[in-house]
Amino acid sequence: MTNDSKLWGGRFTADTDSFVEEFTASVGFDARLYAQDIAGSIAHANMLSQVGVLTVAERDDIVNALGSIRQEIEDGKFDWSVGLEDVHMNIEARLTQLIGETGKKLHTGRSRNDQVATDIRLYMCAAIDALTAQIDELLATLLNQAEQHKSTVMPGFTHLQTAQPITFGHHLLAWFEMLLRDRERLADCRKRTNHSPLGAAALAGTTFPIDRDQTARELGFAAICENSLDAVSDRDFAIEFCACASMTMLHFSRWCEELVLWSCQQFGFIELSDSYCTGSSIMPQKKNPDVPELIRGKYGRVAGHLFGLMSLMKSQPLAYNKDNQEDKEPLFDSIDTLRDCLTAMTGLLAEMTVNKATMAAAAEAGFATATDLADYLVVKGVAFRDAHECVGQAVAFAIEAKRSLSELTLTELQRFNQAIGEDVFAVLTLSGSVNARDHFGGTAPAQVAAAIARARHKLAEF
Repeated sequence: MTNDSKLWGGRFTADTDSFVEEFTASVGFDARLYAQDIAGSIAHANMLSQVGVLTVAERDDIVNALGSIRQEIEDGKFDWSVGLEDVHMNIEARLTQLIGETGKKLHTGRSRNDQVATDIRLYMCAAIDALTAQIDELLATLLNQAEQHKSTVMPGFTHLQTAQPITFGHHLLAWFEMLLRDRERLADCRKRTNHSPLGAAALAGTTFPIDRDQTARELGFAAICENSLDAVSDRDFAIEFCACASMTMLHFSRWCEELVLWSCQQFGFIELSDSYCTGSSIMPQKKNPDVPELIRGKYGRVAGHLFGLMSLMKSQPLAYNKDNQEDKEPLFDSIDTLRDCLTAMTGLLAEMTVNKATMAAAAEAGFATATDLADYLVVKGVAFRDAHECVGQAVAFAIEAKRSLSELTLTELQRFNQAIGEDVFAVLTLSGSVNARDHFGGTAPAQVAAAIARARHKLAEF
């Protein structure tokens, strides 16, 4: 494309090199902003008419033509041109084709700098709303599973070693708390994203009598970027989103690590649905947890985008620089990746099967009630450190005898401390252990049920 046909070509005497034209174009990825770009242009045209820069007839021609262009794009009939660089120039060029000189008036009082910043913020607000709705669905799925398993006993781990018995519902509620914080972070990010840059123009504002309040209201922004330099060069909101997305993906990676472990034959705590697993090309018996493994791996992708965006911004002087064209692909990919992983996680958790007996047997086999025995001795008047030593000796004896603590006789237990009585066996059961932790935030089934009720109330308020 010659510079004569470019919307900025007046100052140039030589045509753009064909490689440079391809290299600097962004329409291959920013075309997805078309709806936001058209909405921003319509709001800008309405405002220009209101302040007397456009006539009502000119405004109507522009608005009607932009509606036609949107329909062309949605019908797949729009001819995108790399020579026109980006989504903004493609739409503006088509506008001029449709209505002639009036189309050239639309860009009065604005720049592609505030235009793209407006588009991205609008796009991100919509994306955050959609992601938040997905998070709510996943939160509800977690609560449904926790409800079913509020009394299902499993071993709790520290250092991936059996520590104390917990309920599976309690474990799922830990995931719920993580995701709830992720939701709060996204909602907070949206507040800072929801500011209008439109009217900042290239960097200094404009000499035309624009009304930034009007365009902000029409576009649904809650506030206006107050400094024109910052408005066009700020990408904090995109970096913040990627930080939020990275945190959510970090949580998903941890969950998926547990799903992978729990679903292997060595654990056998859960079985993942065939719909979310794949097989081996050589080993016919294999059922591979590819979906959680892939989600676990995608954390690195999103976290990489976060560091990429920070590196992109770290040395930029005010105001806008072409570097910022590089913000969209990592941002868009982070949105897409998080969206897909939310879909996958919701399906994985909704369709998994829990092997209650295997979980209980694992808790029984790992001396998970040892702390309960120590607490029992403390109640009997034994100092905790002495109780700790006695129980450690009892565990060593049980390991040698290849029995659990509950399988030891009273006489055998009394070898380690005479304070132990017949009532100790109620303490050494798995159900006795989890039921004993009956306080706010504890693993007792009654507390899990109360936590689920509180969580459902929170979800209903969103």
